[in-house]
Amino acid sequence: MIKILINDGIHPDGKMLLEDAGFRVDTDKIAQEDLPSKLPDYNAIVVRSATKVRTDLIDLCPNLKVIARGGVGLDNIDVDHAKGKGITVINTPAASSESVAELAFAHMFTLARFLHQSNREMPERGTTDFKNLKKSYSKGMQLRGKTLGIIGFGRIGQETARIGLALGMNVLPVDLMINHTDIDINLFNSKDVKLTVHVPTVSFDEMLAKSDFISLHVPSVGRAILGSAEFEKMKDGVVIINCSRGGTIDEEALLEGLDSGKIAAAGLDVFENEPTPLKSLLDHPKISVTPHIGASTVEAQRNIGLELADKIIAAFNK
Repeated sequence: MIKILINDGIHPDGKMLLEDAGFRVDTDKIAQEDLPSKLPDYNAIVVRSATKVRTDLIDLCPNLKVIARGGVGLDNIDVDHAKGKGITVINTPAASSESVAELAFAHMFTLARFLHQSNREMPERGTTDFKNLKKSYSKGMQLRGKTLGIIGFGRIGQETARIGLALGMNVLPVDLMINHTDIDINLFNSKDVKLTVHVPTVSFDEMLAKSDFISLHVPSVGRAILGSAEFEKMKDGVVIINCSRGGTIDEEALLEGLDSGKIAAAGLDVFENEPTPLKSLLDHPKISVTPHIGASTVEAQRNIGLELADKIIAAFNK
């Protein structure tokens, strides 16, 4: 019997599909340090961000045929080494696009209207200092009419563009991996109702210079994509959103930009040092923070579970 270790969780519908296909599915988490002794008993492992499947672990598991990642990025898996040993590597690039894009906009709306600050201060001062609080938070801005730069124009980047266009934003996408020139986006994201908008990509420097908001939707590339040099090229008062990967923004340079006023605000769902991000980021009054929950909606988790199950079943049926 094929044995599958679900080490970072899966939606019950995905687990049921795998079990209905005749697989044995274990969902009890095995600590990273115990995987070398226990993973060799399994034919497949399913992970999210927490579990690392590196070369040394792969080499200890001759029975391993499938490594599956519930999510988009594969930076916690040594993909080339696994494929070189004949192991199928699976991810779910489409399942969580809407949830991640919606979280990016949750941060944009929050920062545009100071919700992250007012939600902290209203419980303390709302009954005694209401008028001053109202004055403090009465200089918000609307997103309609603003320019949204998007770094990374894959599925999540395109979903972010769709929402931005529907809100009346001007969208300037950049793809660092592929030079897209002809992207047509259906504003309604529906097969039944179609209103298609043509969205050309622009150069990286043009996006930096013209954007009011910049949202990252890229995999880890082993370096910061946005740092001091890039911040200098941006408009004064730009808002930065990162719901992609920690390390794609130079966090020290971001803090300097926020303190100087060059950057008006930032929304962060990911951090360099997860699960212990810098406290200076978490405490900063100009930063809206969430604990890496881009794909953590009921709908996305179900989609991820079903897509993982379908792909794992197909891999073993080859």
